[in-house]
Amino acid sequence: MSTLQERMALAKAHYENVTGKKFKNTELADFVGVSKVNVGLWFKGPTQELEGSNLLKAATYLKVNSRWLAGEKAPMVLGDHRFDNNVDLSQKIAIEGRPIPVISWVQAGSWTGVESVPRDTEFNEWLPPNADCGKNGYALVVKGLSMSPKFEPEDRIYVNPDIQTFDLKTNDLVIVSCTGDNETTFKKLIIESDEKYLQPLNPLWQEKIMQLTEDCRLVGKVVGLYRKI
Repeated sequence: MSTLQERMALAKAHYENVTGKKFKNTELADFVGVSKVNVGLWFKGPTQELEGSNLLKAATYLKVNSRWLAGEKAPMVLGDHRFDNNVDLSQKIAIEGRPIPVISWVQAGSWTGVESVPRDTEFNEWLPPNADCGKNGYALVVKGLSMSPKFEPEDRIYVNPDIQTFDLKTNDLVIVSCTGDNETTFKKLIIESDEKYLQPLNPLWQEKIMQLTEDCRLVGKVVGLYRKI
């Protein structure tokens, strides 16, 4: 294990390298709040370790890791933790348009638009506007794991019910209802020649693929995801 004196010598060299300035005992002493004599003992002995505020202040001034300066098995210098500037605050997205109602999967099978809903209908939840939903769009709460991991239970998905079947293409995410089923289903669409299939996104889901029959109809296309965090 290195001694404090060896670590201080390395820290001094590091300080001069990153600052371009010559290290001075007096400046470190003033920064930490100790005497120049104390600092001299850190470099030449017999002081064996630094503790408390002296350790933290000395490490800050020397621009090294305080744990390393204390003798722990740690890197001398921590990585650059500056923010990576991964958002552009100048490009704020304005929220415009009508709020989107969250409806049940049963309601989705017969949804014909907000205008057709009785005036006294109360929705328990509304999501922020999404222009891709169209004028009759709504949202559904994801249930089950068939579309995991991209869509998890309790996620909200935006649905545009006005999409025409001929506008759909392979890999579109759709909501489909079939005769005899009380609820609709959410799956990925696969189109091969004149045949259409539904496929879950979860690779571990038992039902890998199902063919759409004539008694099934498109309810809407999923156009967005809303996830609470």
